[in-house]
Amino acid sequence: MLLNILSDYLAQIEQTILQYSNIYVERYEEEILTPKRANLRIRLRFNQTYLLEINEAIIITDNQLEFLDYRYHFQDENNCLIFRYDSTPHFPNLQNFPHHKHLQNDVIASEKPEISQVLKEVNQMFP
Repeated sequence: MLLNILSDYLAQIEQTILQYSNIYVERYEEEILTPKRANLRIRLRFNQTYLLEINEAIIITDNQLEFLDYRYHFQDENNCLIFRYDSTPHFPNLQNFPHHKHLQNDVIASEKPEISQVLKEVNQMFP
C-alpha cells in the first residue's frame, strides 16, 4: 500500500492535468516500486501538436516527498525544444545546481517547478 503522501501527490497530478481541455494524454504511467518509491512518466499533447514529457523519480524520506530526478521537456510540432527543466547534474556552476532550465539557446539557473507550474507555463503559450 502506498503511503498517503505519495498517493495524494499522484492523485493531485492527475487532477491538475484533467483541468486543461486542450491536453491529450498520450501516456500516463505510475510505476510503483515500493510503498515509498514511484516513477511517474507522462506524455501530453497540447493542441494536438506540442509535446510535454514529464518524468519524475519520487521517494518518501522523513515523511516528505523527495525527487531523486525529474525532467519536464516541452517541444513544438517540429520536435524543437521550447524549454526543459531538469536535475541532471551537468551544469555545476549554475546557482541552484543541479536544478536548471534549458531554453532554445541558453541554460539558466532555476528552482524545481511543480508540475502545475509547468502546465500553466505551457498553457500560457496558447491563446
